[in-house]
Amino acid sequence: MKPITTADPQSRSADLLADNVARLRELFPEAFTEGKIDFDVLKQLLGSEVDEREEKYGLNWHGKRLARRLALTPSTGTLRPAPEDSLEWSTTQNLMIEGDNLEVLKLLQKSYSGRVKMIFIDPPYNTGKDFVYPDDFRDSIENYKRLTGQTDGAGRALTSNPETSGRFHTDWLNMMFPRLKLARNLLREDGVLFISIDSTEVANLRLLCSDVFGEECFVIDLIWRKRDGAPNDRTIGSVHDHILVYGKTVSSTSSRSMAEDNLNLMPRTEKADAEYQVFKEPSGPDPKGPFRKIDTTLYFPRTYSV
Repeated sequence: MKPITTADPQSRSADLLADNVARLRELFPEAFTEGKIDFDVLKQLLGSEVDEREEKYGLNWHGKRLARRLALTPSTGTLRPAPEDSLEWSTTQNLMIEGDNLEVLKLLQKSYSGRVKMIFIDPPYNTGKDFVYPDDFRDSIENYKRLTGQTDGAGRALTSNPETSGRFHTDWLNMMFPRLKLARNLLREDGVLFISIDSTEVANLRLLCSDVFGEECFVIDLIWRKRDGAPNDRTIGSVHDHILVYGKTVSSTSSRSMAEDNLNLMPRTEKADAEYQVFKEPSGPDPKGPFRKIDTTLYFPRTYSV
């Protein structure tokens, strides 16, 4: 499937802003006056839950309001079948969509909102060259065509995101924020999101996800070893990346168990089991299960006295 632009209003993606207002009206009808939200009344209804302090804990950056607005702006695109690029078109149960991921996420809202069990994303790590952004930060079908070379760009300058840029982290956050908000909308109540990232933006991503999901929905930071030996491109080369896991619901047991289920762990082989021993004592086996002996001198430096 490929996204294309259309002028047909029936083909627009879900209006998330209108949905939010409708839900608010259903919960707090008295907070609406002449069709508009009266925030003073709304704050009274929410009571002590409203944080009115001037200084608040959280992650802020230039462009955050615009990025939030982008997530709420409906897409004017639609999906075009591409059977010529597909295999077993009439029988397959799988779907691949090629296009700008922000527009695609918006288009999926109508059919899949609140229905997705698990999402795994591998966003740009913001290494300085792994993604390109437009200087005025507009995400749209037209922008996607410019980025992919489908149009001449109408004279707009496109650039990579070098570390020397004064907006190095800002541009990356503006790119990620609306996509994470839309991804969360797609998850069902016990759904989970896995995000692969490296040390460059893991701290910002953790704060960003806490903003979108709530920090109480954090499940785990998985560490996976991506190479055997450290690279020599920096003083201390990294051999691992991170996979942040967040649940849709508030630290629910279902989200944590689903995260574990989605790991699809394989059982240990007989050879691996042979390396483990059962701790024997009068009271019986160790309640924590089998353990493996290791040589701690491999992990701790030796010390000498003179």
